[in-house]
Amino acid sequence: MMSRRGLTFHSRLRWLCLGFVLLLVVVLFVYLHECTPPADISMVLPGLAGENYGKEYYQALLQEQEERHLNRATSLKHQIAQLKQELQEMSDKLKLLQDKQEPPGLQGLAETKDQEPGDLLEYLHSQIHKAEVNTGSRYPSEYALIPFESFTSSKVYQLEMGLTRHPEEKPVRRDRRDELVEVVEAALDIINNPDEEDGVEEDVPMQRQTYTEAHFAEGLYRTERDKGTLYELFFAKDDSSSFRHVTLFRPFGPLMKVRSTSVETMGMIINIIVPLAGRVETFSQFLQNFREVCIQQDRRVHLTVVYFGQEGLQEVKSSLEKMSREESFSNFTLIPVDEEFSRGRGLDIGAHAWTKGDVLMFFCDVDIHFTHEFLNSCRLHATPKKRVFYPVVFSLYNPAIVYGNLDLAPAIELQLIHKKDTGFWRDFGFGMTCQYRSDFLNIGGFDLEVKGWGVEDVHLYRKYLRSDLIVTRTPVSSLFHLWHEKQCADELTPEQYRMCIQSKAMNEASHSHLGMLVFREEIEAHLRKQAFKTQSKTEN
Repeated sequence: MMSRRGLTFHSRLRWLCLGFVLLLVVVLFVYLHECTPPADISMVLPGLAGENYGKEYYQALLQEQEERHLNRATSLKHQIAQLKQELQEMSDKLKLLQDKQEPPGLQGLAETKDQEPGDLLEYLHSQIHKAEVNTGSRYPSEYALIPFESFTSSKVYQLEMGLTRHPEEKPVRRDRRDELVEVVEAALDIINNPDEEDGVEEDVPMQRQTYTEAHFAEGLYRTERDKGTLYELFFAKDDSSSFRHVTLFRPFGPLMKVRSTSVETMGMIINIIVPLAGRVETFSQFLQNFREVCIQQDRRVHLTVVYFGQEGLQEVKSSLEKMSREESFSNFTLIPVDEEFSRGRGLDIGAHAWTKGDVLMFFCDVDIHFTHEFLNSCRLHATPKKRVFYPVVFSLYNPAIVYGNLDLAPAIELQLIHKKDTGFWRDFGFGMTCQYRSDFLNIGGFDLEVKGWGVEDVHLYRKYLRSDLIVTRTPVSSLFHLWHEKQCADELTPEQYRMCIQSKAMNEASHSHLGMLVFREEIEAHLRKQAFKTQSKTEN
């Protein structure tokens, strides 16, 4: 009986629900029939079916339709505002839950200083470890390394120029300018508000000082597209040998602090090694630059000259002794070598001649001009057992072409400017480098079996790329390669001679200046025609 009553109850309930649904369908049908406008356009716009209506009727009809659409738009806007409010409430609740979790991890430098979710921080942390921040990556060749670009508070020095960009530019683009400003401000905030874990290098005590943008010395940055952007920034007080070094990383997100350290450069001696054969006048010019920068401004250097052959040796020796007397400077070594000139051999001899323990070496050429700022860069970007520095020099063009419109080329100091028509970043050269003697010896030094100028530099560079050391490669505004005439010997094979001429043309002048030389006759003919036309008009 109970089961039958239950079945009867469920049957009645089912029929009741069915009746309710049918009633609802009928009501909806009536509503749609009464409220929905007819689909026939002749019903919507009377007059199309043969009836005549006046202009006022159609205007009233259009106004009614417009009001209906405006009411609909207002309703939709109200619904959108409600949805936005609900979304904001959900976001606030989610943010509140994230703040309560307080996950451990790296500290972001976003303006809100909010903690990110743990899994996101783990990802950002992994990006830092993947990037070449704390240890070097191994590269298959010299073309695989991504070089840095350097910048100051007002200029950016860049390798990738194309036909419109320049070797030295102001950060014109707003996003680039804002990016660099943000990085400098973030670094200043870290320095002026240090954390407990902010350490120092070489056990140098960190002094609490206030730094400003005026103390920004130089910065480097590079972007790896699958990781992020790495920034290295250096700050120093006026006339101080103590620097603050801040490393930042942007893993395609907010800036992340990697470390903040103090670097003391007072005791860092640089052994400048110059291989030389002949070129006595050029060496005198080099010594003048060495006097002004290394002796009169720095005095934390040692000059090692490895001289090949006998011709010109006495003049070089006399120049060094004269400089020693006049400047009271004795930190130099002259090593005569009775062999055929080899740059790699000369640098190797100079490196092994040092007997006072480890030292920072700068492999230099006699036609290089540098400033005191470069010596600081050399000290800051080379670290024993960790980092070697391969600056990209700015190579100057032939002054006879660059300043051909002048009676006399300006002094060397006035030629040291970064413009497309005055020079180019020598990004295919690896001869100038700052590295510690211990790293040079551990890596195996130069391959002295390799013959030919410059080839041994590339081989050494490749060794470092394939090691665990970090290779810092960046254009340096304070390092210049002075133009000198390049001789292409008759003994070269046709292929070698062609390559030599191509290299000579690349170092001779800019694209536009070479074009002017190529079309000189056409230009002169045009000027003669213009002068003739002007003279004819004057006579008439």
